Amino acid sequence: MTGVIIGWKRKEPAFLLLYIVVVFIYFIHRTLQLAHEHKSKLYGLRPGWLFPYSLNDVSDAQWRNFRGNLPILTSVFALFAVVANALKAFLSLGAKGMSISWILISLAYLAYLHGACTIYILLIASANYILVMIFARTKYFSFAIWVFNIFVLVCNRIYEGYSFSIFGEQWAYLDNFRGTFRWHICFNFVILRMLSFGYDYHWANQQRHFDQRKHIQRCHTCKSGGICYQLLQERSVPIDNFSFSVYLSYLVYAPLYLAGPIISFNAFASQLDMPARIFATRDVLWYGLRWIFSFMIIEIMNHLFHYNAFAVSGLWKSLSPMDMFIITYGVLNFMWLKFFLIWRYFRLWSLISGIEAPENMPRCINNCYNLESFWKNWHASYNRWLVRYIYIPLGGSRTKFLNIWVIFTFVAIWHDLEWKLLSWAWLTCLFFIPEMVAKSAISTLQVETASGKLLSRELKAVAGAITITCLMVANFAGYVVGPSGVNWIISRFSSREGLPVLCWMMVTFYLAVKLILHIEDAKRKQQ
Repeated sequence: MTGVIIGWKRKEPAFLLLYIVVVFIYFIHRTLQLAHEHKSKLYGLRPGWLFPYSLNDVSDAQWRNFRGNLPILTSVFALFAVVANALKAFLSLGAKGMSISWILISLAYLAYLHGACTIYILLIASANYILVMIFARTKYFSFAIWVFNIFVLVCNRIYEGYSFSIFGEQWAYLDNFRGTFRWHICFNFVILRMLSFGYDYHWANQQRHFDQRKHIQRCHTCKSGGICYQLLQERSVPIDNFSFSVYLSYLVYAPLYLAGPIISFNAFASQLDMPARIFATRDVLWYGLRWIFSFMIIEIMNHLFHYNAFAVSGLWKSLSPMDMFIITYGVLNFMWLKFFLIWRYFRLWSLISGIEAPENMPRCINNCYNLESFWKNWHASYNRWLVRYIYIPLGGSRTKFLNIWVIFTFVAIWHDLEWKLLSWAWLTCLFFIPEMVAKSAISTLQVETASGKLLSRELKAVAGAITITCLMVANFAGYVVGPSGVNWIISRFSSREGLPVLCWMMVTFYLAVKLILHIEDAKRKQQ
């Protein structure tokens, strides 16, 4: 029996790989057919440039704006990087000098983006700084800083960035100079930075212990002479670096201002003084070339498949269950690649400017088969932030079943005040609980026999298939159809036509997870 299991285990990866390749070929073929059949009914298609007579899907407003502004963004950030690096090199500026330099550079950037509304950013930032300085050494700190920042977050959305006329008719003329980008949308990231500054200062005054020596012994990067991001984040900076100038430069730091990735105050302030330089020049160049390659992939996808146009046009409702599944899967892959490119673009300019921020998409969406790995590898810098500033202060793993409801509710409110986002958050929490229970149960079992390991792998694959399906439903509900569309999707896939598709979909995900597990085993053997 053991010999049969070992023999099949050796042959299984080839079979699984062949199956997945065939599925992807079918997906590509069918999507090309759908795009051709429905192109006259799809919204957001524009004349393309890659292929003759092709149409480019620019139906996603966020991607359309980013793609359209790439030339000006690249020119601006190239100028910023040259100025900042020249000042650092020729004037040998420390943290305070570089913070003032970045404030001047970033305020020029904000003046273009937000015009007169930059005043709101400076006023709220100043109020938060004063609040932190007053309460940081008291037991009321957490209550004060969270109430203030949640209040600001909600008010910004309710009043849509505040009209100047509400403060008096004499200020109404400033409403004609609100810039090119809504400030209160970008301010969501500033909220996270204000909370990070507050907590890092609060913990610095408490002399929070971090075993640096133990960390260096375990960390490959630090052991080899570099400085990893975790060390930059956990190691408190000198109290002098918690000045208003360093704080303000952190909040409005131009390369990461619009979309992140999210970096903690400790990590930012320590690199102002002495950049970590984890990446050599050739590594940064290779990072940029990989970004260009990924950009070409999304251009090919949008010219050929038009996934997002199907979603925004509502045509997915008229499709068969199989075609609906293909389009839904394509939309989620488009979303992943879109955010991958946006976050890596801004991180690239931050690296060039001397500040290393955490990577947001370290793993492809198709390589995540449980909720925990998905969230660690989607908006990864935000996940780090949530763990450091919410999950651990709320008790960490001791109260994890309660923590996830608080965390995902905050995530939904942080994104926007919409019921469909709250439904996405609470659906995710419901899916998370069985996974956490199952992981706790599996971790207590000691599996040693070959048959026991096989059973464990099969259970992981089944659980992974269920989780991927739940992730698709939660994200499609949260970002495309809303909570009302969930019942429609369920009824569609529970019909006589939909049930076979649902079963095939679960089997395909099950086999895909098994392939991922084989790849992980191979990687472990190489280490």
